[in-house]
Amino acid sequence: MDHFFWRYDAECKIHGIVVEWFFPNTAVHGEYEKLTIIPAGEKSIERSFISYFQAKNDRFSHIITHFLELCTPFFKKIKQKTGAAIIAVDHNPRPLGGYSFKKKVKKRLKGAIYSQYIDVFVGVSAYTVRELLRDFGSHIESKCRVIHNGIVTEDIAERTSSNQPPHFIVVSHLRKSKGIQDLIEAVHLLPVSIKKDLKIDVYGEGPYEAILMQLARNKEVVENFVFKGSSSHISTVFCQYDYLLHPTHMECFSLTLLESLAANVPVITTPVGGNLEIVKDGANGFIVPVERPQQLADCMTRIFEGQKKITVNTRAKIESEFGIIQMIEKHLALLHANY
Repeated sequence: MDHFFWRYDAECKIHGIVVEWFFPNTAVHGEYEKLTIIPAGEKSIERSFISYFQAKNDRFSHIITHFLELCTPFFKKIKQKTGAAIIAVDHNPRPLGGYSFKKKVKKRLKGAIYSQYIDVFVGVSAYTVRELLRDFGSHIESKCRVIHNGIVTEDIAERTSSNQPPHFIVVSHLRKSKGIQDLIEAVHLLPVSIKKDLKIDVYGEGPYEAILMQLARNKEVVENFVFKGSSSHISTVFCQYDYLLHPTHMECFSLTLLESLAANVPVITTPVGGNLEIVKDGANGFIVPVERPQQLADCMTRIFEGQKKITVNTRAKIESEFGIIQMIEKHLALLHANY
């Protein structure tokens, strides 16, 4: 989201719109120094904003939230205190098995009480909007909009040739919900003739890393995986590979999928969250069932043996539909809508 925040702020300045950003702390990398940032410090973002407003009594025409829990007393409080239009953007994936019954009831109650104080609900995928309706009730449908996340495609190097055998990449935060353990099991199930030539580079870090490395040792596939840690230059790395492996259990709208496809690197992923809004099976990638290592192994085998392949350039669709410029234009349009 860094590039979106930077470019959105710059575009607002061009249009004479003043933006104040309430973040957990003061960011200094990239173009954050150009933003007016009010750091929360030890307070929550919600408490920080309310304290700031009470002290400064600034007038806001719009209040836009990202990554905050929705339909809480906070929204009632800021609506009543400021009278601003409230736009709430939902980026959060839902658990594969859904919420517990108790949590579902709580969300419905919150929707009944507090949704009236939110003027627009923005989902970063059509999947997200469906989940918003499931969470808070169909009465908010008229206030829901889909604005897909976008990426800076011009920074992403494009693959122009293929490797033989194909090279595979994983780019992921290493936690259980990303399903890398399913990939390790899938590699374990591959024929020896494939495993002897298979290398999968894993970019990313996270709390599950040690568990994944131990699992690879236990399954005797440690030689097939190279854990390379995080990279600040991943946009120039994708093009060295032929396929992205992304066996995630939960997703909202994956920027990793967009970046891989923008690099002309097809993806192998699961039909969760907003993935099917990006990936069309057999067109720009392959869809395998979630938590099904055997099906993933079968897909990889057919790719490795040349029985399955993606030959079209996958970049054009991302440039035309999921660029950051389109994303910013749609978010700016919300500022001129009537509520």
